[in-house]
Amino acid sequence: MINTIFLYALAGVGLFSLGLYALIVHAHLLRKILAINIMGSGVFLVLVSLADRTQGIAPDPVPHAMVITGIVVAVSATALALTLMLRVRSETGQAELLEEPPK
Repeated sequence: MINTIFLYALAGVGLFSLGLYALIVHAHLLRKILAINIMGSGVFLVLVSLADRTQGIAPDPVPHAMVITGIVVAVSATALALTLMLRVRSETGQAELLEEPPK
């Protein structure tokens, strides 16, 4: 029998895998930033699901605190990444990183 904790953990692993795939495949920087956010959401989902792995007692509050802190850090990192993406776009005219600089 599959319980809900296992399903949440499996969904988190799926989100992480989907984000990793998108990070590798796409060249556009905005898509890469979104892929990193999806990967982070998968990690948060796994942490929350593992906090309630024992039956009958209260869930562990430490993973929940880590997720709340991680959300704040993820929002800050996303804002920084979007700012850097806009800077790259204004300098190069495109929102993709090139293999070699233009001549």
